[in-house]
Amino acid sequence: MTDGALGLLQLFLFLFFIMLGFPIAFTLMAMGLFFGYLGMGDRVFDLLVQRTYSVMSNDVLISVPLFVLMGYIIERANILDRLFRSLQMASGNIPGSLAVATLATCALFATATGIVGAVVTLMGLLAFPAMLRAGYDVKLASGVVAAGGCLGILIPPSIMLILYGATAGVSVVQLYAAAFIPGVMLAGLYIVYAMGIAIVKPSVAPRLPPEEVNIPFGKILFALVTSFIPLAALIAMVLGAILFGLATPSEAAAMGSLGSILLAIVYRSFSFEKLKESVFLTARTSAMVCWLFVGSAIFSSVFGYLGGQELVEQFFKSLPLNTFTFMLLAQALIFVLGWPLEWTEIIVIFVPIFLPLLDDFGVDPLFFGILIALNLQTSFLSPPVAMAAFYLKGVAPKHVRLEDIFKGCMPFIYIVIFTMFCVYFFPGIVTWLPSALYDVAPTGGTSNVLEAPAGGFQVDEEPQLPSLN
Repeated sequence: MTDGALGLLQLFLFLFFIMLGFPIAFTLMAMGLFFGYLGMGDRVFDLLVQRTYSVMSNDVLISVPLFVLMGYIIERANILDRLFRSLQMASGNIPGSLAVATLATCALFATATGIVGAVVTLMGLLAFPAMLRAGYDVKLASGVVAAGGCLGILIPPSIMLILYGATAGVSVVQLYAAAFIPGVMLAGLYIVYAMGIAIVKPSVAPRLPPEEVNIPFGKILFALVTSFIPLAALIAMVLGAILFGLATPSEAAAMGSLGSILLAIVYRSFSFEKLKESVFLTARTSAMVCWLFVGSAIFSSVFGYLGGQELVEQFFKSLPLNTFTFMLLAQALIFVLGWPLEWTEIIVIFVPIFLPLLDDFGVDPLFFGILIALNLQTSFLSPPVAMAAFYLKGVAPKHVRLEDIFKGCMPFIYIVIFTMFCVYFFPGIVTWLPSALYDVAPTGGTSNVLEAPAGGFQVDEEPQLPSLN
């Protein structure tokens, strides 16, 4: 068997084992070490040590546990309840007010946590029953909670963008700037849809009774000042420090973690037990991410050494593809991979397979990363393995069927796909803010062939291995 065939066998066996339910990180390392030993001999153990050290010394990954800690502390400080109530009061006269308040709360809370399961679960306990009590259609309420909870994948400070930046060698700061407008745009389209469906079909989103709408302005203002503004200010300071170059992502994440603790103290929701639980969950999540990176680094290095990456490149180059069809095929594959896999596995395992091809098709890795972040929204919403739907089902009343949740998610999947096409054909949505803030070279209009920005965002054409001497 040739080395290239060994590489492809390595990839197929990995997919087979994870379908059986084996732990992904350790399956990656096992496959990498086994096939690396077949192709490289004892040198594969040197590779294991070097790759593990390189991952652990990656400065970009320092911000991951800090942002995760910030999210868990805010989650356990019961801030979400205050935030939703204040936005509900403020949007009382708007069509579909509960859906609008839910989506706005999800968008803001997602920027603070970035943890899809946490946002969907909490909103499923808080907003979902409120919508059902108000007479909202089960499918609409389900789609609103599930789709809104996924916004943290895209809207900064997104953990997914940090991992993509570390994988692709792209500036996380510029990724945040590039994702900001698409993230706000997607959240805005969700809200427009919810308001539109409430106007066209009032029966699926009834207006609230007068006693819940006719609230004194002073009470609404007080609720916003004491709940919405503090959290919004914390997030604005963290993002502003990053986007305007006042702090690195790691420094801003540290400030955000401290700010979340102070916010919990102000709300009298801070306790040693909550802090201990948040630290434990942060350590568990961060360990998972780091082990995935170690396993992915070993797996992809061996895969490239055996010639698997070269075979993949030759396959794509043999197809009659232009930039548009390549992007369409790549995003379709990522969409399908999103059914059985979490976004972390897609970023650290399969995205590196596409990265060497971007230069051949004239695609900017920064632009590609934002499209992936948009695409991964659908992986949490589309059956058969829609994790957001399962999170919601776990906390929903017993009469809510999983089938209804899936149906409710479908319109939001169409909105995501529409947004992806808008971003592709109008790339300025992604490139304008990084260009304005950091003076990177903007893309050439709507030619759909994006030049790599100044600053060296080129990817290597061949996978690089460390010296094993």
